[in-house]
Amino acid sequence: MLELHNNFTVQGTRTTTDGTYPTNHAWHETLEITHGWNSWSETGFYLFTSAADSYGWEFVGTHIRPRVRAPESWHWPVGVSLSSEIGYQRSQFSPDTWTIEVRPIIDKELGKWYLCFNPTVGRSLHGQNVSQGWESSPNGKFSYAFHKRISEGLEYYGSMGPLIRFDALRNQEQQIMPAIDVDFGPQWESNFGVGIGVTGSTDHLIVKMIIGRRFGGKK
Repeated sequence: MLELHNNFTVQGTRTTTDGTYPTNHAWHETLEITHGWNSWSETGFYLFTSAADSYGWEFVGTHIRPRVRAPESWHWPVGVSLSSEIGYQRSQFSPDTWTIEVRPIIDKELGKWYLCFNPTVGRSLHGQNVSQGWESSPNGKFSYAFHKRISEGLEYYGSMGPLIRFDALRNQEQQIMPAIDVDFGPQWESNFGVGIGVTGSTDHLIVKMIIGRRFGGKK
């Protein structure tokens, strides 16, 4: 599967923080390539880029993401999978140049409703926040299919701080994103959303679009 992630920060930081570029009016383009090895495992590869008037178009970094899931033949009441992500990003874009993330994924379809929760944890392997240890970055989503090809709902993205001691709320990243998923067919994936930051440490307004295309395998 090939996916293109497009993010544009409509309203973000305007000054340099910890040596990183400002995010205001920055355009982020990410290419994700995923290969499924069988019905329960896959590996994804990310190539990150960014563009802004102040620095032009630049390479940001790369990540690799292996993922496994509970096969459908197990007939679990909920979907369960586990992915890990490790990678590099240049210091101009993150104070932590090497990071690792572990993302459990629990989801469920209830008629026209879809629910998903990701109690993600991650840590810096090299950079400013190595001493912080493992940090909590929970994500979640719920949506409702009001049409056979269109679902609408809310996505949530957070960064709470170290597991042993969460940051003060004003220093956490908390973002709510109304989003829509459009079904263009079984070989396609599409998602559109507008992210609203609800704390002072979060970019205040982000627009995103994800377009994906599957190749090969069973439909």
